Amino acid sequence: MAIVDTSNNTAVQDLFNSKVKTATNNSSVSDASKTATGNQSLGKDAFLQLLVTQLKNQNPLSPQDNGAFVAQLAQFSSLEGINTLNDSVNNISSNFSSSQALQASSLVGRSIIIQTDKAMVDTSKSMTGSVAVTSAVGNVSVKITDKDGNVVRTVDMGAQSAGTQSFIWDGKNDKGEVAPAGTYTFNATTKNDKGDAVALTTSLPATVTSVTLSKTGGEMLLNLAGGMGSVKLSQIQTIGT
Repeated sequence: MAIVDTSNNTAVQDLFNSKVKTATNNSSVSDASKTATGNQSLGKDAFLQLLVTQLKNQNPLSPQDNGAFVAQLAQFSSLEGINTLNDSVNNISSNFSSSQALQASSLVGRSIIIQTDKAMVDTSKSMTGSVAVTSAVGNVSVKITDKDGNVVRTVDMGAQSAGTQSFIWDGKNDKGEVAPAGTYTFNATTKNDKGDAVALTTSLPATVTSVTLSKTGGEMLLNLAGGMGSVKLSQIQTIGT
């Protein structure tokens, strides 16, 4: 003889129908997952959609644990915070790039000092350069050669202490004649205790003609006059007039 509990029959049947409906609608979770991922990263809207879909389609006989639900909410909160942080960093980066571009554009037409051994020289007036002396030495000389490698002038700086030491070229060759304007190479040397020549680093003036902005977020470049190439903004030692 079959025994039927008529008091709970309706509730059990509803529970069974709910379970069957859950199994039938499992495809919605898959659809939500495809919508959330696809070819894009999981954003906050897609994450929330997955969470709501999961809650709608959970097994009524084994509902989601409260701890797991709180953990998912915490993940959602963390995701929201990370997205907000990313937006803030992107805005700061954009503002910094704009500020850097404005600063660099103000240098067009101005003279700057950079570490180099070549310079475009207007020999109708004097040019000032500098030599980085690593330690006190008894003699420093700067040999100036033209584009063909011919020595035009040798500037004797004499004994120098450690530090950045300046020299001036009046634009004349060793014969006292004004050299033609153009690109010149400056080789600074000294001698060690054994009498061997030691090369020193020179810093020379250059004129900025234009600015090149990086398309990849890198440092912008300053293009120099006279085919002297380009230098990074951070390589500038001194800004002149």
